[in-house]
Amino acid sequence: MRTATRFLHASLALVGLVGVSCGSDEAASPASAPSGVTTGVGGDLTVFAAASLAAAFTEIGDAFMVEHPAATVTFNFAASSELVAQIGEGAPADVFASADLSNMAKLTDAANNASEPVVFATNLAQIIVAPGNPLGIADVADLANVDLIVVLCALEVPCGRYAAAIFENAGVTVVPKSLEENVKSVVTKVILGEADAGIAYATDVTAAGDAAAGVDIPADINVVAEYPMAVTKDAPNAEGAQAFVDFVSSEPGQKILAAHGFLSP
Repeated sequence: MRTATRFLHASLALVGLVGVSCGSDEAASPASAPSGVTTGVGGDLTVFAAASLAAAFTEIGDAFMVEHPAATVTFNFAASSELVAQIGEGAPADVFASADLSNMAKLTDAANNASEPVVFATNLAQIIVAPGNPLGIADVADLANVDLIVVLCALEVPCGRYAAAIFENAGVTVVPKSLEENVKSVVTKVILGEADAGIAYATDVTAAGDAAAGVDIPADINVVAEYPMAVTKDAPNAEGAQAFVDFVSSEPGQKILAAHGFLSP
């Protein structure tokens, strides 16, 4: 345990010619941890998290292990739909962090959660294009151009459902050249020049740096992606799992998420 409770012995000084010496033991208050964070956890901790959380959660994991040096955090990043299926099949996960509410509902409907899900971040969709946007893609309607190579996430993946909702809101039909297993695959194809454009999260476009550019989607047709997280029912390290959930929701965790472009819950 990082913070030990110390007992201080205070001796009263002799006063005047007649003094009575007496002592008392007082428990000092433990050093405070960041608000909402459990201290003193350790052991291995496995976090199943949506692919779009990879950069932010890797940094959060490092910060968590500084706060809890006896803990070791390992991540499994993939599509939320794939992760919840793995948990349902018995994969040993301590925490599940989804990029949407529906896949979290699959976890809770199957009673595979030990804690109530908490939304810890939100995100927005964005059109991802090559650096400098050489094809001049200006809006979602441009993606309906059959001469463009557009890639999207598969419909069972959160970013795929978000893209479908955006196209419906915009009243356009987009025929993708391929359907990818997660948002990282969409980003990779655009970066490698294998696709002209795709729908990704704004945070993924930011993470791509100079290798890609983003075209904003108007708020009236865009969607807000909500990211919930929960401790799993069969978590091998339930105490560590709850501490990680608390850390993500704490001020240090939220600052890291914000630095990666995520919005507040």
